[in-house]
Amino acid sequence: MNKYITSMLFVIGLYASLSAQQSAIYTNELVLYNQALELYNNNQFLAAQNLFDKVRDQVDDEKIDADCTYYIANCAVWLNQKGADQLLEDFVEKYPTSIKRNSAYLDAATYYFDNGKYAYARKWYDKVDTSNLSRKEQEKFNFNYGYAYFKIQRFNEAKKYLKKVQDSQEYGAKAKYYLGFIAYEGDNYQEADKLFDEVKDLDEYNKNLSYFQSDMNFKSGNFEEAIQEGLSQLPKSKPSEKSELNKIIGESYFNLQEYEKAISYLKAYRGRKGKWNNTDYYYLGYAYYKNEDYENAISEFNKIVDGRNATAQNAYYHLAESYLNTGQKQQALNAFKNASEMNFDAKINEDALYNYGKLSYDVGNSYESTPGVLLRFLDEYPNTEYKEEIKELLISSYITSKNYREAMDLLEESRNFADKGVYQKVAFYRAIELYNENNLNEAIEFFDKSLKYRVDPIFTSRAIYWQAEAHYLLNDFDQALIGFKDFQGSAGASTSTEYKQLSYNLGYTYFKLKQYTQAAKYFEAFSKEADLDEAREIDTYLRLGDSHFISSKYWPAMEAYNKAIKKNGPDADYAHYQKAISYGFVNKNDQKIRDLEMFLKKYTRSTYRDDAMFALGDVYISENKIDRGIEAYDRLIRDMSRSSYVPKALLKQGLVFYNGDQSNRALSKFKRVAADYPGTDEAIQAVNTARLIYVDLGRTDEYASWVKGLSFVDVSDADLDNTSFEAAEKQFLDNNETGAINGFEKYLNEFPNGLHALKSHFQLAQLYFKRGDKDQSIPHYEFVLQSDRNEFTEQALARLSQIHLENRSYEKAIPILQRLEIDADYPQNIIFAQSNLMKSHYQLLNYQETITYADKVLANPKIQNDVKSDAKIFTARAALQTNNLIRAKEAYAEVQKIATGELAAEALYYDAYFKNLDNNFKESNITIQKLAKDYPGYRLYGSKGLVLMAKNFYGLKDAYQATYILESVIKNFADYPDVVDEATVELRKIKAEEAKTNSSIQTTEQ
Repeated sequence: MNKYITSMLFVIGLYASLSAQQSAIYTNELVLYNQALELYNNNQFLAAQNLFDKVRDQVDDEKIDADCTYYIANCAVWLNQKGADQLLEDFVEKYPTSIKRNSAYLDAATYYFDNGKYAYARKWYDKVDTSNLSRKEQEKFNFNYGYAYFKIQRFNEAKKYLKKVQDSQEYGAKAKYYLGFIAYEGDNYQEADKLFDEVKDLDEYNKNLSYFQSDMNFKSGNFEEAIQEGLSQLPKSKPSEKSELNKIIGESYFNLQEYEKAISYLKAYRGRKGKWNNTDYYYLGYAYYKNEDYENAISEFNKIVDGRNATAQNAYYHLAESYLNTGQKQQALNAFKNASEMNFDAKINEDALYNYGKLSYDVGNSYESTPGVLLRFLDEYPNTEYKEEIKELLISSYITSKNYREAMDLLEESRNFADKGVYQKVAFYRAIELYNENNLNEAIEFFDKSLKYRVDPIFTSRAIYWQAEAHYLLNDFDQALIGFKDFQGSAGASTSTEYKQLSYNLGYTYFKLKQYTQAAKYFEAFSKEADLDEAREIDTYLRLGDSHFISSKYWPAMEAYNKAIKKNGPDADYAHYQKAISYGFVNKNDQKIRDLEMFLKKYTRSTYRDDAMFALGDVYISENKIDRGIEAYDRLIRDMSRSSYVPKALLKQGLVFYNGDQSNRALSKFKRVAADYPGTDEAIQAVNTARLIYVDLGRTDEYASWVKGLSFVDVSDADLDNTSFEAAEKQFLDNNETGAINGFEKYLNEFPNGLHALKSHFQLAQLYFKRGDKDQSIPHYEFVLQSDRNEFTEQALARLSQIHLENRSYEKAIPILQRLEIDADYPQNIIFAQSNLMKSHYQLLNYQETITYADKVLANPKIQNDVKSDAKIFTARAALQTNNLIRAKEAYAEVQKIATGELAAEALYYDAYFKNLDNNFKESNITIQKLAKDYPGYRLYGSKGLVLMAKNFYGLKDAYQATYILESVIKNFADYPDVVDEATVELRKIKAEEAKTNSSIQTTEQ
């Protein structure tokens, strides 16, 4: 027992000793904990946090450890330290039973709330358990939680918590204000008005209520009350509220149809974030419109971009009317078109389409054909009150629209609204259009269509006439003659504009048919017509002279040539030459010589100089003035070395020497012909005549040796050669094309270098070309061109270059054309060469060469208007490509004076283009309207013109017109991707700029 007592006393003593030690340590740490808590309560969060952290490391007590962890996390929240929320999460996870867990959530929420971070606050409020909160704490929680939801515009959740404190003494007024605002935003104006009324005496809220109440009156349709409330508050409102109050007052006046009063208030609105929207522009624009201030109405309406609703349709319709009232028809057309494409108001749809159709008829339409628009209106509104008016416009529009191709399509698809007279005229104009485009066969088909309905005798006569012209240009002279005679006897001929040209055309047709007496009769008659243009008069004298000349009536021929010479036109050299030749046929060789010598002095650049030199040599020889004749031939050989007359002159000299017993001199000439012009008729004759000389001289061995060196002569096979060629040539002369081709091919296989190889290759080339096997003709033309200048050279050059041009082989065409330019005797071939060199260089992007050849073409006084127009257009295009805008502008201006069809459309477009570059936007648009009116069938330039028009309108501050036109181009001209790409880029640029002030505009960046 004593032992037990003693042991127990020892244990108790030991425990007391240990307990005293631990108590001392605990007391020391508790002091530090209390110090940390004191720092925390004094908002010394960083120092407190450090001390709590130190206590937590030193004390092995779960409760103190939990408290320290809580305060460390809480300090992190107040210090805004990174990861503070995670520290709180860690605290809750580690100490789930801690009584401070709820406080942690609430403190964090309160901190974020007080700092205006409502989304963060809401996150922490979500975690709070409200069951243990005091009444006061619960009221604060509900208000704060509701307000946090309010600030992030989650009004349904906000409303749930704010309603819990609307009767609270501390939070009730605030809650009602925000509940009123929620009701206002939800368009529950009765509830909002009731709640706002309960707090209206509180200065803190009253200053904002005036705007809300005015707006609620407006939205409730109480416009007079809205105006009264707004006007009373306007002088004392804040700047941001002033703008909104002006909007409310202005729109209230608008709804009361007091438009004049509305304007100043609507203008004073500053927009949301500095931007108006389409509806804002509509209100102000319509107010101006109702006050008949159309200029200002346009200024506001045309800022409505991207409108796709009933308001926009209404705006565009009244914008169109405003344009009409200010005489801006093109702009009105676009706006009516836009309004007609929206389906929000049926009456506006009908009226807009009606006006769109009328304006299309009036000013032209680049988007679609005018007849198409009018037909669509009649299809969509068959019972319209405008039915008869539109029918009349439709019938007339087939002609006035000038888009004859599409008009014909419409007429042939639907005859409902057109009579036979309209069909006759449209078919005629379409045929003329095709004729001007050199599409002659198709033109003849449309003249036939026009002649189906011979309603109007004038158009019947004109169709017969121009169909005959088309046959003439296709070298179908027999059919052309029938046509011209038919025209002559038609009822409407004598009153048609074409009648005056009939004798001229009959003269040419008979001339082509080689009925020269008849040709002369009509040329003589035409020359006596009054008021002839000089070019046509001169040409008539020339052809009259030719007709008499070929008929061996040389004195009348010379009389006609003299008249042409007196006119001193571009072909005076030809007339002078023909007159000189005529003297020879009436035994007036002295006069012939004088005229030829005079010709060579006067016309130093004439293409007939080599003809005159050769003829002069001939006449001197015929007059036995041998030396003068040889001298004339020498002059030709020396000065015109590339002329086709050179081998003829050399042969003539050789024959003169041969006849004058100057054998060696003759042989020298014949050998030169054979060497320089192998295979030609002159070379063959030279060899045959040389053979006679060698036989006369007894030098046959020398002849044989010489002939063996000639590739085109095979003495042993000469008879076979001639026989084979003659067989092929007979088929050719009999017009048996297949037999001739087989014969010439056989001949060339047997005698590839035969006597007649050159001629055979040429005739084969011509036959293949005529048959349409143009590629097969190429090697044969090339064979001809391997030889020096000969009688076939010019034709071969012209045909081969034509083939390469048709194949778009411009690199191959250019050297052939260059040679043709140099070697051609016929002026038309020189023009052909130069004009196609111009075009070929353009295709190969050689713009400077293009301009060089265009200048050559334009320097030729004998070119026709179509060739002149081509030259000027290529000058303009090349100048554009080289950025020589001044020259391009000048050239296009010249094209406008003479061009027709597509070239005229191109020239008009660039006229507008240069005006745009000069910032002359209005004049540019006037030109584009002319393009739309006069050339609607050329859609490429129509589409390009629309893009240019859009740029002009934007330059004139009309964003609506600019964007609508560009959108229409993108939608309607997919067949021109380059134009659509340009329109897309321009539209994006304009919208990006306009979106800076109009919140309704959607851009790709948005």
